[in-house]
Amino acid sequence: MLGVYLSGTGNTKHCVEKLTGLLDVTAKMVPLEEPRVIEQIKNNDTIIFGYPIQFSNAPYIVRDFIKKNYRIWEKKKILCVATMGAFSGDGAGCTARLFKRYGALVLGGVHIKMPDAVCDSKLLKKGIEQNKEILRQADKKIENIAEQIKQGTYPQEGLSLIAHMAGLFGQRLWFYRKTTGYTDKLKISDDCTGCGLCVPLCPMKNILIKDGRAVAGNRCTMCYRCISHCPQKAITLLGDVVVEQCRYDRYVGTEVDG
Repeated sequence: MLGVYLSGTGNTKHCVEKLTGLLDVTAKMVPLEEPRVIEQIKNNDTIIFGYPIQFSNAPYIVRDFIKKNYRIWEKKKILCVATMGAFSGDGAGCTARLFKRYGALVLGGVHIKMPDAVCDSKLLKKGIEQNKEILRQADKKIENIAEQIKQGTYPQEGLSLIAHMAGLFGQRLWFYRKTTGYTDKLKISDDCTGCGLCVPLCPMKNILIKDGRAVAGNRCTMCYRCISHCPQKAITLLGDVVVEQCRYDRYVGTEVDG
């Protein structure tokens, strides 16, 4: 078994690591952007595949990865895990349909509510204690799901036609242009000191240091990793001011790397 994840603020990483570890203590974990991810997928029959939901869709980097590597999915057994701050609709179904197209066996779908990760918006923001409770509930759900799977029952969240309609008409159609590709809307203010912390964090290698400050390209996948880690709060995307740096480690008191 292998856990594969895209995680901007640490939420999805935690969920995939916990669920995969409960199912197989020997399983390996690998971020989606790691060069070794293809080899690891080829060497494993069962994949726990996790990602955060964006506008009721899987991030473009995730969909692009699945499509570009379509040959490796044949006969793979895949459990799709989608994390979100609120509404998901068919979050797990967004990748499940792609995997099925390329010959994979989709075992099921899981939706897990986590603390909101959009750092430059006041929407969905909660206090530390409220977020800790969200994490406690998420962990309970993951533990219950692991027990169900051990008994041979896989959750099917986000895979039904009703869920598909909810995701499509609830958000995806209205925000269609935001999810059709990578975005060039990442903004870096004059508060940037050129520390370079954001450069290696970006899964798309979309940021570089030029003339003593960070400069963004046009291939942002909206993971919010750079925004949640910038010490100067100089990076924004959907909004113009960093309201809160929404990293998973803030709620558990430990550091995470993705």
